[in-house]
Amino acid sequence: MSEMPPRGAERDLFRDTWVRYLGYANEVGEAFRSLVPAAVVWLSYGVSSSYVLADAIDKGKKARDMPSPEAGRSTRVTVAVVDTFMWQALASVAIPGFTINRVCAASLYVLGTATRWPLAVRKWTTTALGLLVIPIIIHPIDRSVDFLLDSSLRKLYPSVEKPSSS
Repeated sequence: MSEMPPRGAERDLFRDTWVRYLGYANEVGEAFRSLVPAAVVWLSYGVSSSYVLADAIDKGKKARDMPSPEAGRSTRVTVAVVDTFMWQALASVAIPGFTINRVCAASLYVLGTATRWPLAVRKWTTTALGLLVIPIIIHPIDRSVDFLLDSSLRKLYPSVEKPSSS
């Protein structure tokens, strides 16, 4: 989880509580891909994607409820939803899911060619490696997605408040 909000600040359900870990469900699913049916992995993507959608809707509602002139309200809501959805979809689902998938596939292949370990041991070793990599990749991916969005999508936003998705 990221830093806790300053004292007196409102806690964000999707970023400051255990709910944040639902965004990592697909990484766990990818780590276990060699051990579980594909439907379980797809279910883990459903959980993560639901988290992304719920966070985007929540940020849209918060943007809507901010006191301000009515004129910029729909733009502010749209920017909040789009920015949150894009950031979360990339940083919580697509990039980490692909990364863990490739790490696990490569490790299973290397263990298969470099060792004589039984298949079950290779699969469990691959799963353990995938799980161990998750906390290592989170912050670099988050910062990379910030850079990507700052360099592209966020340049298109009107000069109202820029959202802070990370």
